[in-house]
Amino acid sequence: MTLKIEPSDSTCGARVTGFDLSGALDTQTIAEIRRIWLKHRVICFPDQFLSDAALEAFTVKMGGFGEDPFFDPIPGHDHVAAILREADETTPLFAENWHSDWSFLAVPPAGTCLAAIEIPPTGGDTLFADQIAAFAALPDERKNHLRSLTAIHSAKGAYSTDGTYGKSDIGRSMAIRPNDSAHQTRTHPLVQTHPETGEEAIFSCAGYLVGIEGMSDEEGFAFLVDLLAWQSRDEFVYRHVWEPGMVVLWDNRSVLHKATGGYEGHRRELHRTTIAATEFIQR
Repeated sequence: MTLKIEPSDSTCGARVTGFDLSGALDTQTIAEIRRIWLKHRVICFPDQFLSDAALEAFTVKMGGFGEDPFFDPIPGHDHVAAILREADETTPLFAENWHSDWSFLAVPPAGTCLAAIEIPPTGGDTLFADQIAAFAALPDERKNHLRSLTAIHSAKGAYSTDGTYGKSDIGRSMAIRPNDSAHQTRTHPLVQTHPETGEEAIFSCAGYLVGIEGMSDEEGFAFLVDLLAWQSRDEFVYRHVWEPGMVVLWDNRSVLHKATGGYEGHRRELHRTTIAATEFIQR
């Protein structure tokens, strides 16, 4: 099959055909996939229908397994988590706030890979916000200010026992394992230099950010709300529409993402792996 790349009409996102991700991908092929990924930040591969073993093998070739601190894996595959919502489920939608996966870790993951297992006939799109484009569009004075700031990251709002997915979250089909290690905090510069492309990006957002060093809680909250309004402007957002058998790969160092609903009464299941970062440059 001939390689074909169809960019979205946004600043990120592309549809890629011509690769069989379940096959024996040689070093040259992986390098080409990585080149496309780094350029477009979010890439989707239709009609792959990967087994869990093939999904794991592809993840290893793309950099190895990253840490998944609050998910239980599916049986038989220690590095695959099911992003699952049953047709009759009424819990709040999972991952409906903008975030970069596991940004509260000392070395956050480079990427995330999702394989479509069961896709509802409508709804369930995933939104991606390009943080390289968002930073590049700022005036120089604003860029310099953001470069000077250090953000405080924590998973407590989501994964502590008192968090969104904690002890009061009853009836959820996903295998989430909340615990109070989520109260730990980690600091990262608000602006990161991408270790592979050298581009600057705003790193993470209010989903896992709990403050800004040197600001009061009130001041920091107001700052983050204002910043998020810029980070998620329409001109930086790509709306991804899922298809059965599709695999999507995104770069956590350069985009935010969030889930959307609209598929009430239908089951939705994606299988997820996390791609480790080989390095994490803070300036």
